[in-house]
Amino acid sequence: MDIVIKAAQFILSLSFLIVLHELGHFIPAKLFKTRVEKFYLFFDYKFSIFKKKIGGTEYGIGWIPLGGYVKIAGMIDESMDTEAMEKPAQPWEFRSKPAWQRLIIMLGGVIVNFILGGLIYMMIVFVWGGSFSATDDIKYGFSTTETFHKLGFEDGDKITTVNKEPFKDVTDINKYLFLRDVSSIEVKKQDGTTKSITIPSDIGKTMWAEGNMQPFEPRSLSILSEVVEGTPAAEAGLLKGDKIVSVNGVSIIYWNEFKREILASKDAVDMQISRNGELKILNVAIGEDHKVGVYPINGGAITTQNIDYTIGESIVEGTSRAVWKLKDYVAQFTYVFTKKGATSIGGFISIGKIFPSTWSWHAFWEITAFLSIMLGFMNLLPIPALDGGHVVFTLFEMITGRKPNDKFLEYAQMAGIIFLLALMLLANGNDIVKLFQ
Repeated sequence: MDIVIKAAQFILSLSFLIVLHELGHFIPAKLFKTRVEKFYLFFDYKFSIFKKKIGGTEYGIGWIPLGGYVKIAGMIDESMDTEAMEKPAQPWEFRSKPAWQRLIIMLGGVIVNFILGGLIYMMIVFVWGGSFSATDDIKYGFSTTETFHKLGFEDGDKITTVNKEPFKDVTDINKYLFLRDVSSIEVKKQDGTTKSITIPSDIGKTMWAEGNMQPFEPRSLSILSEVVEGTPAAEAGLLKGDKIVSVNGVSIIYWNEFKREILASKDAVDMQISRNGELKILNVAIGEDHKVGVYPINGGAITTQNIDYTIGESIVEGTSRAVWKLKDYVAQFTYVFTKKGATSIGGFISIGKIFPSTWSWHAFWEITAFLSIMLGFMNLLPIPALDGGHVVFTLFEMITGRKPNDKFLEYAQMAGIIFLLALMLLANGNDIVKLFQ
């Protein structure tokens, strides 16, 4: 049932975005009196689930849910229908229109994606408001990794400022370190003193290389909220509510201390727990992955403050969110061009997994807004077969006054399609491999 709900949200979101993206091409094409032969949700190779011709345009739903398209007369597109291109150009064809009109038609889809993302974020903050955790909302401070210990951070530190400016939501610190320009962080120590710590300019690359994407985690007490059935913890007799007191004689108070001892151990550990005021020692096996099957209880370690927005504030906040989502995605995209990045590319399964297993309109619109901005950026890449490729060729024509010939555009389109198919195979192949891992 969880898979069905995830799939339903994914298909609904994808369909919504595809239709509006294609409308971004369709509407300016119609305004410039360009004939649109087809408007399809999903691809209709060989046959379609539904189709109906209205006013010279065939509207339909294909059976291959990999996207959608509008087929514009006189344009070399993913259909690779070049037969009409061998005939004299007609006034209603795309190729007969001025370059500036063709540019607007091609940019229409990505413009809709970016505007749509902003509008959805505005709606989200107006309807559901926002939330954040300030410095003292992290009750026990943060735990961090060895790399950040070397910079001067200590477990229990509370973040007060970033780049010498007040930091509204301290739970965003990992994202800022990885994707944004962080030069300094001021922390409040457990003794009440403050310390400013300089951050290396390449810290994002260091986090990526180490696989250390969550270096700062809010500390929680070592009390179990869940013990997974069939795991070493369950077999050893651990129960929900147990408090871990020590591991192999090392005193434990916080969850990060427990994790550190487990990661440093091999084969098995002697774990002292407190249950209903009684101390017990249990021997727990440690597997190769160092996962024993337990989760911590929040226990008030994090509190969240809620904030409501007026319509005017929603416009400002929604726009800001959309802009920063785009900036962060572009920054993250640079890591794709690494060996590790190639293996991390995900396909439809990865995208589907980000939807929750229970229906949530809040989560649905949050994810849809992000996907809209992501699709806008991806379609703007200067790759033949994407909108960005057509935009590059049109800009070249506008600057030089020379239009690339149809045969060149045909070969470029074919090369772009082959590249995108290879990328799709890589992304979805990665998903399949991860399923078996």
